[in-house]
Amino acid sequence: MTILQANRFSSLLGEIYDAAVEPALRSGALEQVSRYVGGCAATILSRDSARLSIEIHQHFGTESRFRQLYRDRYVELDPLIDRHLTLAAEQTIGVTDVMPHADFMATSFYREWVEPQGAIDLATVALEKSAARTTILQVLGHRSRGTVDEPMRERMRLLAPHLQRSRIMGRQIRARSHTVDDLADVLDGLSTAVCLLDADGRVMHSNAACRRLFADANLLALVGDRIVARNTQADKIFRSLCEIDADSEILSAARRQIELATSVDGQHYLLQAFPLKRDRSLSRDVAATALFVQKASTTPWLAADAIAVAFRLTPSELRVLMAIVEIGGVPDIAAKLGIAETTVKTHLGRLFEKTGAGRQADLVKIAAGFAVPFARRTNGGEDAV
Repeated sequence: MTILQANRFSSLLGEIYDAAVEPALRSGALEQVSRYVGGCAATILSRDSARLSIEIHQHFGTESRFRQLYRDRYVELDPLIDRHLTLAAEQTIGVTDVMPHADFMATSFYREWVEPQGAIDLATVALEKSAARTTILQVLGHRSRGTVDEPMRERMRLLAPHLQRSRIMGRQIRARSHTVDDLADVLDGLSTAVCLLDADGRVMHSNAACRRLFADANLLALVGDRIVARNTQADKIFRSLCEIDADSEILSAARRQIELATSVDGQHYLLQAFPLKRDRSLSRDVAATALFVQKASTTPWLAADAIAVAFRLTPSELRVLMAIVEIGGVPDIAAKLGIAETTVKTHLGRLFEKTGAGRQADLVKIAAGFAVPFARRTNGGEDAV
């Protein structure tokens, strides 16, 4: 191989692997493959082991009517198609491996499908083989280039493993992309604000609720790719939650706690952070911490029945607990529920006893642990399960 040929081959490999990342480039890459090996048309297709169906994955130089004719009729007349079910991957075969070329030209497959496309010969190479399917590269040789020769076969053999790897890479990239997109859709459906941070505290991803939180900027705001708290109390809480110490199990456990923060407009929010990785050497594209932020309220995202069962609360105690989360003060709770303040204090004492909490803020945190994660925003702006 000359230097010029080597440079051309290297450039073609670049196009093949670029096509794995960007599907729009695949047709152009296959065109260059066809021209490089000396063909006028090329197709990547697969056939199932039971010989019941074929699937055309990519094509160049073949009109749609000929592709349809091949599927409907001529695949069964192709003298090469079934040979790959028994041959090794990357093995190239031409018509002369199966029959004399003169006999091939006498077949209806040649007269009715190959020759009308301006071609004179056909060669294929196996790309992938499994128990279920075999995938091949099929190349048509134009009559002006003559029949398939050994250099053409060798070029096809050289390209086969790269085409195979490119296809595998493409599938893996598409699968990962679909997974990421599906996960993003799920996260965007949550009423809880979710934010992923890298090891340096930079925002890698935020769901729709978190983006709304940043846009409101009453509790947290996004400056560049970093989160900034809007008041001293929220800043202290946020920093303590997201502090990263690779060697501290105590800090790791502490970061699993729920903290109650107040925004500049007086709204209460529950903040919680979970460490995903504790390695300072993580690259920036790896999430290290997941931050969750939920506005404190008694809307249906709290599983009240589950709270009552967990702590054996009476209906009256449960109502007081939910009122504490929503309202807070004993006088206001009494007015809201239409009961005496002494009654509220009695229920409050029993709540402390049953839950182990020592103050009302702790009761709010406990209730937050029973949030329904897949709550969605309705058109009215309220949370609904």
